[in-house]
Amino acid sequence: MLPIVVTFVGCTLFCVVWAALRSTSKQQQRNLSELIGGLQTLDAEAVGVVAKDYLHPYGVQITMEPAEMWKLVGGLDGLRKMRENAGLMLELAAYAQQWNFEEGVIVTERMRQDARSLRWAVWLVELGVVPNHFDRYFRVRIPFRVHEAATAYHLMRERLLALYESNDIGAYSALAAAL
Repeated sequence: MLPIVVTFVGCTLFCVVWAALRSTSKQQQRNLSELIGGLQTLDAEAVGVVAKDYLHPYGVQITMEPAEMWKLVGGLDGLRKMRENAGLMLELAAYAQQWNFEEGVIVTERMRQDARSLRWAVWLVELGVVPNHFDRYFRVRIPFRVHEAATAYHLMRERLLALYESNDIGAYSALAAAL
């Protein structure tokens, strides 16, 4: 039994390392313009409105109805675009490390945490949209997850733009237009 377990663990470890190396080599093959060109368009102002509603509570904290939030983020399609853009935004932050390693590493790590929150929130929304036996549980929480996803995306966007602006990489205007 022990040789089977050791073989399984060894094969799993090999596959994980191979996948990580392959992913890294793909990332290094893309240049800055390809990364920026891969970003999907979203209404950043609308996403920002939803995010700021969550980040800055007012006296009356129920200011936005779920249907309004859903419309502002672009529905499920908009949430999926946010999730896909998050990966590219992480690559763009890693790309900026060439000019400012210390700040780039910190910003990338913060963005990685935001991306994790974004992916989790989108996954839970997708789970709640699909009819299943957990229907009531997930449907009630969809607006909270939309808030989380919009907030994480907004923070990632703002962190990335600030990183590019402060490092004067020259791609700031193209990045700002794409985001």
